[in-house]
Amino acid sequence: MTSRALPDNPFVAAGMIEDPRLFVGRQDELHAIASRMKGDQPTSINIVGDKHIGKSSLLDYFVRTWQQRVLDNTSHYVVIYLPLRGVDCQTETGFYEAVAEGLLNHVQGWQQRSLQNPWKTKPLNRQAFSDAVKEWKQQGKLPVLCLDDFESLLKYPDKFDNGFYDNLRSLMDSSALTLVVASRKQLDVYANEYRFVSSFFNIGHTISLKELTTDEAIELSRLPTRSRIGAALSIDEQNHAQQWGDRHPYKLQLAGYYLWEARQQGKAIKWAKQEFDQQLTDPKSKAKGKWWQLLLRWLFWDLPVRLGRIAKFIGGAVDDVSNWIIGMVILLLLVLVLVGVLHWNQVWDFVRDKLGIK
Repeated sequence: MTSRALPDNPFVAAGMIEDPRLFVGRQDELHAIASRMKGDQPTSINIVGDKHIGKSSLLDYFVRTWQQRVLDNTSHYVVIYLPLRGVDCQTETGFYEAVAEGLLNHVQGWQQRSLQNPWKTKPLNRQAFSDAVKEWKQQGKLPVLCLDDFESLLKYPDKFDNGFYDNLRSLMDSSALTLVVASRKQLDVYANEYRFVSSFFNIGHTISLKELTTDEAIELSRLPTRSRIGAALSIDEQNHAQQWGDRHPYKLQLAGYYLWEARQQGKAIKWAKQEFDQQLTDPKSKAKGKWWQLLLRWLFWDLPVRLGRIAKFIGGAVDDVSNWIIGMVILLLLVLVLVGVLHWNQVWDFVRDKLGIK
């Protein structure tokens, strides 16, 4: 994002929505998380969805508002949001320490001493973490960890092995720990890809995060500014946002962001659309496409031409087109040798014959 949002712009074109007043929709998903968390036997959940579909915003909003959905015995739960992409979660001990810090930051002052003690063991290794969680269960506390960007752990398979996941699964099965894990693919898919055998990856329940409903998309386009009552966008601008973004949360946010900014800067809607389209273009896709173009050019033009220029070293005089033709022939002959159709001597005899070498 090259442009900087003006203070009253309510649309979040990149990153997580941190202001609960600007969060729209996902009521079914929020209810599902809460209902499984407060069951007699709490069930862990895997939130699955594509990039920019709103997984991080959903987890953060749930952590900020879960008490509105769990009205009874709220003191039983300690719910935290933990982004696994942080540097603190690149080792197993780092993960446990990040969890401990998050949990204790959400505990009321009068409970601190009895709930802090289980986490004082140093180093806070797998056994110490397990013991601390079980001690919390005895004290009537259920840690609920909303883990974002699960793929980050998969980058370190030597740090987070089957034993790590088995331990989490054991704590989940004993109702001492509940996880809400956000990932782009279902956990069992990652288990196959990375050859994990832990039962952790067969997590209790999966929620697929899709596009918003039509009503939710309309509601998002009508977000108010932070400083005044009423929609930030005009009716015409709202219609443009809905057309450009359809029902995709990120695209709707992006459209609203530039439409609002265009009006504030006295620019035309055409400018907003250009900025919107430009931001949607994935620079990685461009780079990948360019890489493939360069590879194909090298393979089907540069390499044959260079091979063809061999003729110049043995007395021939040919231009690049002729070089390309000769090079393609040589390249084809090399392939035939590699697959066993021809022998090297046959290739050399052919080259000498065509170039007039005795």
